[in-house]
Amino acid sequence: MAKNNYSADQIQVLEGLEPVRKRPGMYIGSTDARGLHHLVKEVVDNSIDEALAGHAKNIWVVLHEDNFVTVADDGRGIPVDIHPKVGVSALEVIMTTLHAGGKFGDGGYKVSTGLHGVGVSATNALSDYLRAEVRRDGKEYFQEYSQGKAKEKVSIIPKNSEVPYKTTFIWSAKNGTKITFLADKTIFSTITPEFEKIEKQLKQVAYLVAGIFFHLYDERAGTQRHFYFQSGLATLIKHLNKNKALIHPEPILIHKNVDGIDVEVAVQYNNSFNENVESFANVVPTTEGGTHLTGFRMALTRSINDYARKIEALKEKDENLTGEDMREGLTAVISIKMDSDNIQFESQTKEKLGNAEVQPVVSQAVKEGLDMFFEENPQDARAILEKVMLAARARAAARAAKDAVIRKGALEGMTLPGKLADCQNRDAAESELYIVEGDSAGGSAKQGRDRKFQAILPLRGKILNTERARLDKILEFEEIKNLVIALGTGIGDSIDYSKTRYHRIILMTDADVDGEHIRTLLLTFFFRYLPEVITRGYMYIAQPPLFKIQKGKEIHYAYSDRERDDVLKTLKPSGVKKDDVVLMEGEIVEEILETGTDAKKNAGIIISRYKGLGEMNPDQLWETTMNPENRVLKQVTVDDAAGADEVFTMLMGDEVPPRKRFIQTHAKQAILDI
Repeated sequence: MAKNNYSADQIQVLEGLEPVRKRPGMYIGSTDARGLHHLVKEVVDNSIDEALAGHAKNIWVVLHEDNFVTVADDGRGIPVDIHPKVGVSALEVIMTTLHAGGKFGDGGYKVSTGLHGVGVSATNALSDYLRAEVRRDGKEYFQEYSQGKAKEKVSIIPKNSEVPYKTTFIWSAKNGTKITFLADKTIFSTITPEFEKIEKQLKQVAYLVAGIFFHLYDERAGTQRHFYFQSGLATLIKHLNKNKALIHPEPILIHKNVDGIDVEVAVQYNNSFNENVESFANVVPTTEGGTHLTGFRMALTRSINDYARKIEALKEKDENLTGEDMREGLTAVISIKMDSDNIQFESQTKEKLGNAEVQPVVSQAVKEGLDMFFEENPQDARAILEKVMLAARARAAARAAKDAVIRKGALEGMTLPGKLADCQNRDAAESELYIVEGDSAGGSAKQGRDRKFQAILPLRGKILNTERARLDKILEFEEIKNLVIALGTGIGDSIDYSKTRYHRIILMTDADVDGEHIRTLLLTFFFRYLPEVITRGYMYIAQPPLFKIQKGKEIHYAYSDRERDDVLKTLKPSGVKKDDVVLMEGEIVEEILETGTDAKKNAGIIISRYKGLGEMNPDQLWETTMNPENRVLKQVTVDDAAGADEVFTMLMGDEVPPRKRFIQTHAKQAILDI
């Protein structure tokens, strides 16, 4: 019998901020670019808490050279006096201790974006360098840290104090807190902050915290942005509905405080077939919704049904309109603020609100607000009701069309379309579906694939633009029907993502304008009608090579012009003439191939430019694009749902002027393969 060596000395106790450095993903979600920007957000959240408490009017974010980031405010400044229980400065306690801050019990904040007291200390733990400066009572204090540990005690900033970063930023606040940090490159895959991502973060918060100035400076590029919204959610919902034709001109605004819970809601319908709803709790985006979103949906459904009965648009015998009917063309923002002692999120990343008491409060506030709006604005109320009832009729037609699809498959004695070359594996987690442009490429893919786990579905031509069609019309389109049946998810009100037959769905189209258009049409369909295929991480885009470069029996594939140039550098012997290079298609790469008169042998380099997947034989397609050992796949993700919605609406929607402006703005960036 083996000796049991498991003893007390093998139990590891992590002290201070060690748990954060040991398991950073538990505290900030990931250690990639998203995790890096989460560090910035955690520090910004502290400044927002000061603003929510009524003590700060300005928040500054500065991106310095060499990846340093500063976040500052003009709040009260973190206390620097000695903490009675710990015996060190309160600033040091907050910066170096988990679950410490003014957000517990009778702390300094009633409403707070933070909950667990982890935020700024997690940023400190995961920073190679951090400097905290505090202005209070006419004095300036500071403390520096490395990987979460204080270098010295908190002290008054000496004259001519030097910092390890260059900056032109002048902090003008009389009182407040300034944090400057450099993320730890041994933990993060990148430590370079992205201006655009931080800009989106700040702009979103500016909508939710009306009346606060946000200032963003990028000293690397010399750019700056400033945000201030007096009207808050009204401005946000108008931004979300940009480029869309509206059912009613002004948003419905509801703002009530019930039992200490502040409820703010904005609602506006447009003529699209899609829903765009965003929810927040204490200014934190709750991407997975929660009890506040549930309360809103209940109230919206009840209020519209009550109004329909009141004006007799629904007769006594008619069934009620459903929650799904309410969603078509709906844009809404739900924001609640409540005591940070009582708020409950499902994790540190705060993606779902869990407070049961919030649901009836939001439901009551929204029901009263909508009822009043409908009473006072009958023309807008009728326009909304007509939109909802049209959606109900379309839903009934879509259900009939969907049932017909299912019946058709059963009557033909098969559950899968004939064009699908299925794989042998029945485990969805190990199975792949290649959606291929055209029968020619489909034929090569079917011959070149690994039948054990790779399925092929060729599509003929361009599918329907699903941005401009309801589900009943979409299901009349043969190629989409085949795709839905092949995926196994169902569609409409019977979607079941657990039945998805492939956990890698790979779009494989030609590297030309038509191929990119087909890919965009497919992405539009998935984003609008099967969104969880994307959010669950099932969607990928194949990257076929652009060039085949051959010298004798030696063959190389290049996926970009730059890769082609790099390959040619390795193949070209010195003194090669330009005439020694045979070009099947494309142009001579002038900067790579030198002219020479003393070449002793022919270089024999052949460059082939692939115009389409159909030009590749099955072996080449397998080796370059389908073999897991060699292929390059891009995973499709949605980091910014509102931004994605805006792009799809602009590119694929009915409104032409926004699309024209986009084309004119980006025309010079286009690379046309003519």
